[in-house]
Amino acid sequence: MTMPAQPHSTDGSMYEHIGGAVVVSAVVDRLYTLIDEDVLLRRYFARVDMTRQKRHMVALLSQVLGGPRQYKGRDLAEAHRSLGISGEHYEQVGNYLLAALLIVQAPHDVIDAVTEVLAGQRDQIVGASGPSHTGDGGSGTAAVVWPPEVG
Repeated sequence: MTMPAQPHSTDGSMYEHIGGAVVVSAVVDRLYTLIDEDVLLRRYFARVDMTRQKRHMVALLSQVLGGPRQYKGRDLAEAHRSLGISGEHYEQVGNYLLAALLIVQAPHDVIDAVTEVLAGQRDQIVGASGPSHTGDGGSGTAAVVWPPEVG
């Protein structure tokens, strides 16, 4: 998985700036709580070992934020290929991740960097195979909505 170069604050990495492992773990816990509460998304995790899943996500998010490069999971495209993840569902998970970061008061540079990574990884995760429930007409052009529209 190719990650974009991450900007660093004068005090170190974004990972260090938000509080390191403890905060990243809290963000991941919040993310999966939000996903579990979403009836459209929880089905993707029905048969998943959530302890292992959270461990992978902590490693991945830590790496994205310039922390330890410990992600040793499968390639994102391979891991998600058979799930048939729709653009709409991908964006919702992305929005939940951004919300979890905002809850811990992550600064805007962190939010912007994660948003960029989410946009860059979309094509690897939104699936062409598996059950299709696209909210973007299958065009593959929808993007993470941030900030969310207030309606």
